[in-house]
Amino acid sequence: MALPNRKNRDSDCCSVNFLKYVLQIFNVVFLLAGGCVLGVGIWTLASKHWHISLLSTVTYSVAAGVLVFAGCLALIGAVTGCLSVWRENRCLLLVYTFLLLLIFLLEAMVGILSYVYQEQVYKELELNLNTTFSKSYSVDADKTTAIDQMQTQFKCCGAIRFEDWEYSQWYKNLKTSSNNKVPDTCCKSVAPGCGRRDHPSNIHYSGCIYRLSEEIEDHLTILGAVGLGICVLQIFGMVFSCCLYIKLKDVMDY
Repeated sequence: MALPNRKNRDSDCCSVNFLKYVLQIFNVVFLLAGGCVLGVGIWTLASKHWHISLLSTVTYSVAAGVLVFAGCLALIGAVTGCLSVWRENRCLLLVYTFLLLLIFLLEAMVGILSYVYQEQVYKELELNLNTTFSKSYSVDADKTTAIDQMQTQFKCCGAIRFEDWEYSQWYKNLKTSSNNKVPDTCCKSVAPGCGRRDHPSNIHYSGCIYRLSEEIEDHLTILGAVGLGICVLQIFGMVFSCCLYIKLKDVMDY
């Protein structure tokens, strides 16, 4: 179907065709960025799930979950944007701009949450990690697995220090025949029963709180950078989509 006559369609740097070209390039970049956001969110929830199980608040998991949601919306938004530009459909452009705004707000929230929570991670772990070690190990299967993975990966033992295990429920419930001073995952070379000897040549002496807080803070930096970085990109998309909407209105009214 033939398009209506348009005035000054290609006559200046803000012509319809120029804006369409810029937005199509933006949509390709936005599609890739959306995939990146989705990937970072899924990676966080999948590979860092044991970190999440050791935290007393849900801020970390919420930030990752919002990134996954925002990434899915970004993929939908990029497709909507391509269609709206190709068809020069002002209604679709409105939907597209609304999606950009919604994703912008979600990712800004992730960025702000990540950087604010980053300052609170160590204090939260300091208050709660020792309790998790002393009361949940060998009682809660998920937390037991998480603690074992952490001690093995970070080469640490106990929450603050290796002596923490002496006051744990796990230690009190041990059978006399076991004689383990610490879980076997505290050992430098993990083997059944290796936790019976708490000599520094055999087990790690440093607590896990320091490495865990560093790991979470570093990952929160990544989440915040991804969220705020994509926010900056979306500002350009919203500006150009609004310009195209206004330009299409002008030429259609001619």
